[in-house]
Amino acid sequence: MSESDDIQAPKIEFPCERYPIKVVGDAGEGFSAMVIEVIRRHAPDLDETTLVLRDSRNGRYQSAQVLITATGVDQLQAIHVDLRATGRVHMVL
Repeated sequence: MSESDDIQAPKIEFPCERYPIKVVGDAGEGFSAMVIEVIRRHAPDLDETTLVLRDSRNGRYQSAQVLITATGVDQLQAIHVDLRATGRVHMVL
């Protein structure tokens, strides 16, 4: 067994306050509103003041990061699936 086999992903204890979700997608009108709307479906207590937006160097893409209270793996997976289903999102971290 090599040393790298002993490394495990960090365990998240739920509920996890201030859990960051970063979304990268096509920049344009309504991107941040769409991100907030989708995340709010799964995290109704989302504090919109935690939203941080960044444009890519060429302005083609935009990233949005918010902090939520994560309640479990199912919630995080549902957020990921719904964001990807919008067609505007390329990555959810």
